[in-house]
Amino acid sequence: MRISKNLIGLAAVGILVAGCGSSSGDDSARSTGSAGSAGQAPSEEAKAPEPGADLAVPVTGPQADVVASSSDPKLKVLPKPANGASFTEKVEHKLQEDLLRRLKVPGKTSANCPDGVTQKASAVSICNVTYEGATVPYEIEISEKYKPGSFLTFYNSTPKQSVLVAKAAYDRLWASYKGRTDISKLSCDELPVAKAVDEETETGFHCQYWGEHAGDEGNGGFVKVGIKVNRHNVDFFEVR
Repeated sequence: MRISKNLIGLAAVGILVAGCGSSSGDDSARSTGSAGSAGQAPSEEAKAPEPGADLAVPVTGPQADVVASSSDPKLKVLPKPANGASFTEKVEHKLQEDLLRRLKVPGKTSANCPDGVTQKASAVSICNVTYEGATVPYEIEISEKYKPGSFLTFYNSTPKQSVLVAKAAYDRLWASYKGRTDISKLSCDELPVAKAVDEETETGFHCQYWGEHAGDEGNGGFVKVGIKVNRHNVDFFEVR
């Protein structure tokens, strides 16, 4: 599993910046938009509905709220921790930005390390990062080379789950098939605004498209695709 390497200067001076951007907020908050509304995932036994009509959410273009770059200023969490903030507060802030950079969809975030982050060599702590109500546990491991009183503290942060974001899924579907002249009528189930899911695991949600050469006789038909989420993106796989 890929991990993020980080460092925090314990004596570094933070700069408070007021402005627009992602900020911490109520864990239960939900965003609204044209991408779809929150919903519940089907049970593991749920089967894809029989193709034959558009699904609940037609996908007719890119999603406006999805940014192209993980360095987009909209993914910043403001304000930054105040001067003199604890090491745990700095880690919590960093984790929120890490999750936003992976999802590339601005949204309300919060973070909490229930027992704090232990600043000892090789110490492991657990933090929870919430995006639009979906909570992802992170494992924080301090570098084995850490020494008490060090100016900088290096650590690895490892998310234990990923997040299925409706807008990101709709945007990814459009980007995946927009160049195909033999494909049309893209649509998806009504996906939750955000839902924590295991990586590379079937989510139970589906999208579909009309393929001119699909169907048993190759004369056209709907093709159903399932949805999986990896560390940085949404993947689709054909459901047979």
